[in-house]
Amino acid sequence: MSSNIPVRHYLQFADFSADEYAYLLQRSAFLKAKFKRYETWHPLHDRTLAMIFEKNSTRTRLSFEAGIHQLGGHAVFLNTKDTQLGRGEPVEDAAQVISRMTDIIMIRTFGQDIIERFAANSRVPVINGLTNEYHPCQVLADIFTYVEHRGDIKGKTVAWVGDANNMAYTWIQAAEILDFKVHFSAPSGYQLDDKMLSSNAKSYLSVFADPKDACQQADLVTTDVWTSMGYEAENQARLQAFKSWMVTDELMAAAQKDALFMHCLPAHRGEEVSASVIDGPQSVGWDEAENRLHVQKALMEFLLCGKL
Repeated sequence: MSSNIPVRHYLQFADFSADEYAYLLQRSAFLKAKFKRYETWHPLHDRTLAMIFEKNSTRTRLSFEAGIHQLGGHAVFLNTKDTQLGRGEPVEDAAQVISRMTDIIMIRTFGQDIIERFAANSRVPVINGLTNEYHPCQVLADIFTYVEHRGDIKGKTVAWVGDANNMAYTWIQAAEILDFKVHFSAPSGYQLDDKMLSSNAKSYLSVFADPKDACQQADLVTTDVWTSMGYEAENQARLQAFKSWMVTDELMAAAQKDALFMHCLPAHRGEEVSASVIDGPQSVGWDEAENRLHVQKALMEFLLCGKL
């Protein structure tokens, strides 16, 4: 890794500034255009990405593995069940070893504390591919998708309908940095934890008991599965609690006429979203999924090369 690039990590959305996000969004568009034109671009020639998975994945693995390849590098897939991490090796020791053999590391794990401990002992940049608390790469892709379709997200309103999960907390961080509003709605017992919010968060956040009220005049309506990975034991209770929080045509009708619908996938039609919404004309879910590839290429390029 070039010695003049300081080691930085991307562990939550709050790790970058608004100016840095402006650069990353512009760079994502540049890299996506190259991809569509089949133009070779290898700024990360001979660089190695270690991908460490404690949680299963489709989009995260594919987008990072394809992304580093498209940038001229190589990915190594590590499932913790198949490594010494799965046999009790301290996170701190694993970080020191893996970061001596690779140039950049992506981790998809459970607690945020695990990735923070890993990054504190890593010689190379560490990227959060998902934790229980935050999912910054997904929200970056979502914002890039919004910008592609509707322009600047500043001053807009994003309605989050569903669980107070890693996506919800990341959207709130993004609103603080990029200056937009989040309307949040979840059933009683599944509300946001104030300890997870900054002192400034409530300036950008409104909480609604009725999901239809949350969608009023929203520019973007988004949701996620009602039971995130690691909470499967609560599935039946959650299905019952959230049954009135399905994003339907009625909820979308409360939003702006040109509002977009997003879902980070996988989706359960008939649970958190109706088929008519996710497969309908306002849904940009497939663009959103593809854009994981392009924003993560911009992210890896930025962490290893700085601004180009």
